[in-house]
Amino acid sequence: MTEHSGSCHCGAIRLLLRDQPSEVSECNCSICRRVAGLWHYCPPAAVTVTGTGIGYIQGDRFLTNWHCGTCGCITHWTANDPHYEKMGINLRMFDPVLWESLPHRFVDGASF
Repeated sequence: MTEHSGSCHCGAIRLLLRDQPSEVSECNCSICRRVAGLWHYCPPAAVTVTGTGIGYIQGDRFLTNWHCGTCGCITHWTANDPHYEKMGINLRMFDPVLWESLPHRFVDGASF
């Protein structure tokens, strides 16, 4: 099994990804364009998040964006619908070797 470890800048939130990203997504919605996240979408079962983040629910209330209360890094988002089987992991929390050579997919979140 492939595992990748990442964390926020201060290390208070740690991510263990048991999945191999094949692309990164760049979204232009109002929050993603501001935080410059590079997203990998996967089932919640493929990720272990350690540490307590602060959740921010915006707009349509579909997602909670999680960030570290100490360093402020946005680490991931989760769906507020417990039946939605996808979450987003900010690949910028991982060594660039994991994501820098992957194809980038543009997501037009601003048009939703």
